[in-house]
Amino acid sequence: MAKLVFGLNQSLDGYVDHLAFAPDPSLFRHFIEQVRDLAGSVYGRRMYEVMRYWDEDSPEWGAEERDFAAAWRSQPKWVVSHSLKSVGPNATLVADDIEAVIRGLKAELTGEIEVAGPELAGSLTDLGLIDEYRLYLHPVVLGHGKPFFAGPRPPLRLVASDLIGEGVIRLTYVPA
Repeated sequence: MAKLVFGLNQSLDGYVDHLAFAPDPSLFRHFIEQVRDLAGSVYGRRMYEVMRYWDEDSPEWGAEERDFAAAWRSQPKWVVSHSLKSVGPNATLVADDIEAVIRGLKAELTGEIEVAGPELAGSLTDLGLIDEYRLYLHPVVLGHGKPFFAGPRPPLRLVASDLIGEGVIRLTYVPA
């Protein structure tokens, strides 16, 4: 049975914004390895559209970016959206009965399935489907933006904390 994991980069005051801060080389390497090991990813529409950046090679990319893109492209993706009509390579559109689809994925796959997108994670939290939360805390205060938790914070229990790179702490929680 697969484990559903929601993890994102986050500011100290609880916001996610891929344009406000980027991973340092150590954290980026961590994410490359993590993506390589995934059974797949479940995306909300907005996060999927952000990640589509990795579908096409860019001439200014270095080896690390090409490694991440190759890992991302190779994994299966499920995109939860009522507005999209189609999705890109190696992706499946999920428009109906999201709970049944996610429960089916958890039952049939092994390893970790990443959840990407705070609103989607909020919905899956409400359904009791997320098994683990990973907060990658950056030493940045944004003061506004999209919160990591789209709704009320579920009761959580800290199970691990790790320093990754020079300034990011990964906090790993499970539902209490």
